[in-house]
Amino acid sequence: MIFAVILAGGTGSRMGSTDMPKQFLEIKGKPILNHTVEKFLPNPKFEKIIILSPRAWIGHTKEIIRKFTGDSERITVIEGGKTRNETIMNAIDYIDKNYTLDDDTIIVTHDSVRPFVTHRIIEDNIKAAQLSGACDTVIPASDTIVEGDGRKITDIPDRRKMYQGQTPQSFKAKLLRDTYMSLTADEKDILTDAAKILVMKGMDVSLVQGETYNIKITYPYDLKIARSLLDDEEIK
Repeated sequence: MIFAVILAGGTGSRMGSTDMPKQFLEIKGKPILNHTVEKFLPNPKFEKIIILSPRAWIGHTKEIIRKFTGDSERITVIEGGKTRNETIMNAIDYIDKNYTLDDDTIIVTHDSVRPFVTHRIIEDNIKAAQLSGACDTVIPASDTIVEGDGRKITDIPDRRKMYQGQTPQSFKAKLLRDTYMSLTADEKDILTDAAKILVMKGMDVSLVQGETYNIKITYPYDLKIARSLLDDEEIK
């Protein structure tokens, strides 16, 4: 089985003066979260779309799904964890308790504030995860990447080998959970995302080509870009 895992557990602290997490801010009359979820609903391969929300916002999340997207039986809202990877583990635990978690169970994990993911990216993620066990959506780095220690440059990597990470990140769920559980506490502390769980253990994570417009809405300026992209979608 295949599951979409929408990570809506963040608080949006970088968005500035707002009294709610950024995934609940509205663009064009609809919360960002709803725009994102609606990119996954048309795909019949998903057994369930699991939304991971902060505990205090679970009721609100369920309400906006009902109001703006419809009371779909394919959507469920559960509590996220303290970290990104704990949130993903909560989703896997939900699958284990309510379905059959086996070696072929696939999860497609996606930021709730990336509402411009495409059908092609989602399909490529599913195929790559089925073939290799794990994949990450990326775009080639357009700028030179500079590594430094806060005072001076320590390295300038070859840009041809550099990519900017996006989401979805997709995995065979049991493989990801088993590998995560094998990490030490120190190893878990330095994790930046789910793909690194497997990379740290020397496992292959394949690359899926993303899109430059598959942006993550993080800062107030990103809202302006998102509104423009939605205008463009409406014209098309």
